[in-house]
Amino acid sequence: MTPRSNPGPRRVLVLSAATASMVIAAGIAAVGTAEAASTLGASAAQTGRYFGAAIAAGRLGDSTYTRILTTEFNSVTPENEMKWDATEPSQGNFTYGNGDRILNQGNAMGAKVRGHALLWHAQQPGWAQGMSGTALRNAAINHVTQVATHYRGKIYAWDVVNEAFADGGGGGRRDSNLQRTGNDWIEAAFRAARAADPAAKLCYNDYNTDGVNAKSTGIYNMVRDFKSRGVPIDCVGFQSHLGTGIDSTYQANLQRFADLGVDVQITELDVQQGGNQANIYSTVTKACLAVTRCTGITVWGIRDTDSWRSDNPLLFDGSGNKKAAYTSVLNALNAGGTMPPTTSPPSSGGCTASVSLNAWTGGYVATVRVTAGSTAVNGWTVAVSLPSGSAVTNAWSATNAGTTGTVNFRNVDYNGQLAAGGTTEFGFQGTGPGPSAAPVCRVG
Repeated sequence: MTPRSNPGPRRVLVLSAATASMVIAAGIAAVGTAEAASTLGASAAQTGRYFGAAIAAGRLGDSTYTRILTTEFNSVTPENEMKWDATEPSQGNFTYGNGDRILNQGNAMGAKVRGHALLWHAQQPGWAQGMSGTALRNAAINHVTQVATHYRGKIYAWDVVNEAFADGGGGGRRDSNLQRTGNDWIEAAFRAARAADPAAKLCYNDYNTDGVNAKSTGIYNMVRDFKSRGVPIDCVGFQSHLGTGIDSTYQANLQRFADLGVDVQITELDVQQGGNQANIYSTVTKACLAVTRCTGITVWGIRDTDSWRSDNPLLFDGSGNKKAAYTSVLNALNAGGTMPPTTSPPSSGGCTASVSLNAWTGGYVATVRVTAGSTAVNGWTVAVSLPSGSAVTNAWSATNAGTTGTVNFRNVDYNGQLAAGGTTEFGFQGTGPGPSAAPVCRVG
């Protein structure tokens, strides 16, 4: 929609920096004492996080499944619908029907949508399995470009590369047809994804990395190298397919990655049922809440009968009833935690954005400052991720595409050109909780 002017919010937005800081600080201080929420997504949103589920397009016709999904979660991840074999079954022939169903479901819920996964050694289409060398490298990068472009501006975070490190004590790369195209294939994939969708957070995702061990250290070293050289990586996903115990260094491991300047996300959580299931779920949740840059948790499925595992590892039983593990997670979320930062780090897109809020019960006004990087900007777009239950009702000094979920705001004719280091501001009003995740700016 094209927003109309709104003189009231314009007056509200004239805040001193000190006043804005007080508003935000008050909101953060109130997190730990907020009224307990009754659903996972709403409770996670109180600390600026998401609590999501991996879902399958083929189950969206199941009324119990969709009731739990739409009631409990504020993020969705496709189980298989955006993988290489699903989106490019024959070379150059792209099919997005089921992936779009997942996206539309998330949008209808006002939820974040995580894309999973652009490149993986498994679930490649047959034609890619038969390729190697330069031909495979070119096909893989084209796949990343085409799929990320199709979903440009609509995906909160992409698992760009999945499970590229080997198990065992070496901490090295997994042997695969992708790895044999050259050790820089992961870097090339991330650069292609950034070019195709500058607003999406770009993640590396893997399993058996739940503590400080050789495999997680190998990934840590890669991320540290990427950050030092300006390779665009924004987050690391920890699958956390757990048994009857949890590594004592779980939280410390999350924190060491966060200290590199990337977000961390629990991306595929499930826990073997047994006497310790509820405690392990609670421990994982508390660890995420304690790490400022842990932005959310995703469980891999909804009911035990939807799981890829046979040991009843999820929060709801096969009939859709809440288990003890559900209660332990909800209690941990309602106990509160740290707030993720609201200012985005410098991006390779040539601009950055930060947000400040003036909030009240049931609504808010947000002021977004756009800052050009080291070169002049001719046109900008800022992606703002709204929590579940939030909706934009009006905007000024920018036009917005959509009103819920991830909303893209674009400059108007008088504020699109910024000199190097120059700034401009726009604002919007909304109902429900205000944004807490960092906005992402891109040029163009």
